[in-house]
Amino acid sequence: MSHFDIGVCSAFWLTILSALLCVIYGLINWNKGDEESNEILLKKWADEEKELNEELL
Repeated sequence: MSHFDIGVCSAFWLTILSALLCVIYGLINWNKGDEESNEILLKKWADEEKELNEELL
């Protein structure tokens, strides 16, 4: 095996490994951050609902 073959082989495996790591990272962080905005929207909706109920009573 020559020096060129080692370089090509390592480049091939590093490319496969980096693609696999990108997929894993994407799966872990798929909807991260959306939970915060959903909680904020839910709190805002609850506050508005409370105000409307108080006005009606």
